[in-house]
Amino acid sequence: MTGSESLSTLAVGSAGPRVAFLHGLFGQGRNWTQIAKAIAGPDGCAAQCLLVDLPDHGRSPWTQQFSYETYAGRVAGTLSAAAPGEPWVLVGHSLGGKVAMVTALTNPELVRSLVVVDIAPKDYGDLDRFVHYIEAMRSLPLGELTGRADAEERFAQVEPDAGVRGFLLQNLRRRGETWGWQANLDLIAADAALGQGSQIADFPETGAPPYEGPVVWLVGGDSGYVRDEDTEQMRALFPRARPVVVKGAGHWVHSEAPEVVIETLRRVLRALPQH
Repeated sequence: MTGSESLSTLAVGSAGPRVAFLHGLFGQGRNWTQIAKAIAGPDGCAAQCLLVDLPDHGRSPWTQQFSYETYAGRVAGTLSAAAPGEPWVLVGHSLGGKVAMVTALTNPELVRSLVVVDIAPKDYGDLDRFVHYIEAMRSLPLGELTGRADAEERFAQVEPDAGVRGFLLQNLRRRGETWGWQANLDLIAADAALGQGSQIADFPETGAPPYEGPVVWLVGGDSGYVRDEDTEQMRALFPRARPVVVKGAGHWVHSEAPEVVIETLRRVLRALPQH
């Protein structure tokens, strides 16, 4: 089943296999620009990449209630509309990795190969690790901001980490004379408030059969998001999953070790059957 409302996307590359990228919570498709440009090649002919803004993120429409099935349906609908009848290599990080897995399970004909980055198909319990980010974003007085520099100065008082600050502030956009968050902060905050009932932290029971296509499971060696005991469940849903541990990388594997991710994706593309 596919969603009818297309998501906001950015295209990189003009020919070659089709590759779609799905970002994590509070991210945007353009977080994958460096990787996409590298695998598309200098002439753009090595791959046709699509950087997708997930629902409730970037420039894509908002939803009323979080659901992995809804997200996957919207992704499937967007990919089908972008290239009718063509299958995709689907790459997803964290939240986007879970969406990519659900998309592959529920729309296997659309996914010729899957790359899951530092996430497992399991319930992570809650969104407590994100609550500080949510509170920091909500504390910013949007009506008082005089410009982006003012926003950055104020935000630095509640989020000292410059990397995290820059990542979260990419969601801040001027709308006429006012400022607003592109991410659906109220929806994410409401989900986080559910504690152990968080749908974002969970992984859905789709009832679909296992996905039989090739799967590369990129894991940050220093991350902690994926543990040895997660392999059994991953293999149950994705029998051909091949774990690749990236030593020295944390959860943000594609920004901390871009060369490894680029080379991994190139190998995935080389392994695709030629039509």
